[in-house]
Amino acid sequence: MNAHIVLLSGDGIGPEIVDAARQVLEAIAARWKHRFDFSEYLIGGCSIDRFGTALTEEALMACKNSSAVLLGAVGGPKWDDPSAAVRPEQGLLALRKGLGVFANLRPVKIYSKLVGASPLKSEKLTGVDMLILRELTGGLYFGQPRGRFFEDAHEKAVDSLVYYDYEIERIVRLAFDLARSRRKKLTSVDKANVLESSRLWRSIATAIGKEYPDVTLEHALVDSVAMRLVVSPSSFDVIVTENMFGDILTDEAAVLTGSLGVLPSASLGDGGPGLYEPIHGSAPDIAGKGIANPIGTVLSAAFLLRYSLKLETEAAQIEAAVEKTIEAGIITADLGGNSSTQAVTEAIIQSIH
Repeated sequence: MNAHIVLLSGDGIGPEIVDAARQVLEAIAARWKHRFDFSEYLIGGCSIDRFGTALTEEALMACKNSSAVLLGAVGGPKWDDPSAAVRPEQGLLALRKGLGVFANLRPVKIYSKLVGASPLKSEKLTGVDMLILRELTGGLYFGQPRGRFFEDAHEKAVDSLVYYDYEIERIVRLAFDLARSRRKKLTSVDKANVLESSRLWRSIATAIGKEYPDVTLEHALVDSVAMRLVVSPSSFDVIVTENMFGDILTDEAAVLTGSLGVLPSASLGDGGPGLYEPIHGSAPDIAGKGIANPIGTVLSAAFLLRYSLKLETEAAQIEAAVEKTIEAGIITADLGGNSSTQAVTEAIIQSIH
C-alpha cells in the first residue's frame, strides 16, 4: 500500500500529538511493508500569523490531492478576539467544505482502567461502546437566510434550519452500513414533534430502514437521548443525527470517558480524502511541555487506516496497542498518570506486532 498523508498540526499541542501519530503510522508501515509519504501544511492560528488566512489555497489543494488528512487542533488565546475578521476555526470550515466531508464519526468506548475518571458511576459504564454520526454540512450552521436585522425598531436574529433530502439520505445510509458491521442497532435522533426538518429526517430514515431488515431502527427525540446518554449509555450502538444535535450530543457523550484526550474522530465524504482529528482542543496551557495526551490523535490515525486506506487489520492493531498501553497504566496526567507524550507513544509502538 502506497499512500500520501497530509499533516495539519495546527496550534497549541497540535504539533506534538500529530508527531506522535506519525510515529505510530511509520511503525505500522514498517511492520506491514506499506509506504506512507507525509507532507505538512499550516492551518489555524499559525497559518493566520504567516499567511493572513487560516488555510491557504495551496494547503487545501494538497489535502484534496492526498489519500487522507490528519489534523491536530486549532486556536488559542492569541486569536480569540470574536471581532477578528480572520479566525482559526475558519480554516476548519474551509477544509471540511473543500473536502466535501459530510459525516463526522465519533466513537465512545470505555476503557476499564479509566472507569474511575468518568463522572458516572461504574455500573452505568458497563458495556458502553457507541458510534455517533453527526451530519456536517447542513442545518442551522449553514442555512440561509441568516443574520441580524432591525425591524419595527427592534433588532432580531435569524438562523435557518435547512435540510435537503439527499443530505439526510447519504448520512443515514452510511449509519445503517456502519450499524450492520457492529451490533445492528441504529438510533436516529430528531425533534420530529416540533421541527419540519426533523419530520423529513424521520420519514427518510424510516424508508431507508426497510432496505436494512437486519438492522433495528429506533427513532428518538433529542431531549430523550440527552437523558439516556447519562442514565443508560450502554443502550446505544450507532446514533445518527443532524448537525447541531450532533454537536451537542457528541460533547455530552465524550464526558462519559472522563477525558476528551482519548477520543478520535473521522469526517468522511463521497469517496474523497477523509479528515481525521482528535475531538479535543489545542490546550495551549500545556503546549510544548511534552505532557499532551496523544491517544485521541493516534486513534484518529487508526480511523484513517480503516476508512481511507481500507487497512482494517492495521487499524485494529493500533486500537489494541492503545488499549494495552492504557491498561498498563502508561497514561498522561489528564488520565491520572504521569507519563510523557513520548513515553505513551513509544509504549503504543512497542505493542504493535
